[in-house]
Amino acid sequence: MVLADLGKRLNAAIQGLGNSPIDEQALDATLKTICAALLESDVNVKLVKNLRERVKVKVLPQLIEIQKNKGDALAGNKGKQIIHRAVYDELVALVDPGELAPPSFAPAKGKSSVIMMVGLQGAGKTTTCTKLATHYTRRGFKTALVCADTFRAGAFDQLKQNAVKAKVPFFGSYTETDPVAIALAGVTKFRSERFDVIIVDTSGRHRQESELFEEMVQIGEAVEPDMTVLVLDGAIGQAAEAQSQAFKSASNFGAIIVTKLDGHAKGGGAISAVAATKTPIIFIGTGEHLHDLEKFSPQPFISKMLGMGDMQGLMETAQEMAMANPERQENMMKKLEKGEFSIRDLKEQLATIMGMGPLSKLASMIPGMSEMMGGNEEEAGNRMKRVAFIFDSMTTEELDSDGTIFHKGVVRPKESGKEKQAAPANPFSGDEDLTPREPNKRILRVARGSGTSVQEVEELLSQHQMFAGMVKKAGGKSGWMTKLQQQQAGRGGAGRSGMPPLGPNGMPDLSKLSPGQLAQMQNMLPAGLREQMAQPGAMAEMMKMMGGMGGGGLGGMGDMMRQMMGGGR
Repeated sequence: MVLADLGKRLNAAIQGLGNSPIDEQALDATLKTICAALLESDVNVKLVKNLRERVKVKVLPQLIEIQKNKGDALAGNKGKQIIHRAVYDELVALVDPGELAPPSFAPAKGKSSVIMMVGLQGAGKTTTCTKLATHYTRRGFKTALVCADTFRAGAFDQLKQNAVKAKVPFFGSYTETDPVAIALAGVTKFRSERFDVIIVDTSGRHRQESELFEEMVQIGEAVEPDMTVLVLDGAIGQAAEAQSQAFKSASNFGAIIVTKLDGHAKGGGAISAVAATKTPIIFIGTGEHLHDLEKFSPQPFISKMLGMGDMQGLMETAQEMAMANPERQENMMKKLEKGEFSIRDLKEQLATIMGMGPLSKLASMIPGMSEMMGGNEEEAGNRMKRVAFIFDSMTTEELDSDGTIFHKGVVRPKESGKEKQAAPANPFSGDEDLTPREPNKRILRVARGSGTSVQEVEELLSQHQMFAGMVKKAGGKSGWMTKLQQQQAGRGGAGRSGMPPLGPNGMPDLSKLSPGQLAQMQNMLPAGLREQMAQPGAMAEMMKMMGGMGGGGLGGMGDMMRQMMGGGR
């Protein structure tokens, strides 16, 4: 993704400052590099100029203050952090219209809401309509599609095929040529059938095509949409500002969806469109499949672009996966409460991770993961597939075990007396037998069946033992999860105890802990575990392991991905 490359260039410009104190000349050189990267990504030149001026005004006084303390060995690092934060804030401001944005759209069940999609030809409106319908359908809304595009040949056929694939009801006509009549008939039909979300696909049009713009206005007046969305091609470039302003004046759209950001689209034009129209981006298209539509939030988006991760987005994705399979989530929670974690549980966790989307998407949400992958998504994906092959080569008994079945020692055949006498004396003193041990027969069988090596199987089993040990400490009658539940129940909930609210399965949602609640929870732990949790970063590790417990239960996802992709700890 080109935006990821932009983030790397911005980080490289800041990190290239070194560890020495940063003066105004070094700041200007860094800002010049940052602005060049933004201009090459098609961000409007006026926006880039304003960003440079604001960053310099904000950062320079702080750098001068740092320079006064000549004995500070960390002056360079402090300066880089200040610049990094200022650039982050200004980039967020570019894609966040803030209070100037129109009211956000939130459909309600039992009430029909109409969404009208507009945009240029070839921007991906028809595909995006189906993606948006899939998004709302997965969240329990009764959704339908209406094809009001009579200008492009095959438009109705494309929407029909996509709707059938997504299992979404649709409406259109091969004979009617008036798009206003089709749109009104489709919306009226689905309103009478009490659909929650009705998405109207319109013809692509250019700002110079006045007749098509007038047609768009007529469709809007006929169906009275609750939300008009501009679908913007991520590769539109510098033309984004003029086109978006033309659509804004004609249709007064209230949101933007940016498409094709998975390829070589630079995406800077979308930023220019937000600034020109003061309209927020609500989704971004990251692929051709129906689920390749990501919810857009300014802070997480810029954070991922700069390699800072998005753990909140990761937890939200995990919760969506849990909602899609509540029975598996409930069974997993029961096992965690007992302190049990079988190999099959690890297999299901891997299946959940692989079902959450491309590895590049997940890696961008975990700080440092993208750098660890080094851009080699294919190699990392192959490693994950090899792990899946190992699981598939195990028997039911092995999958349902706690892993000890693989660690039983191999009984060596007894040697006859003659063989012992014929064997040469061991030249190494102090060790009677240095013969290489034969690998466990089960491990050998799994390795052969999966087409992998014995070492890979043993590494996976070691990974399982690590997670099983973490779950064992947390679960059971004496585990800290049980103690948290008892404290929560005994003190009457979050209101009086200061503990986080309970999740869907009666477990505390640790992802909502504040710093004060973290300290309080540490005091509730047993003495031995309390000392362990006092180590730097230990509480963060525990939250990462249990952060999705309220929904998803994806314990240690970051560690799991690092280990399974060969990154280690």
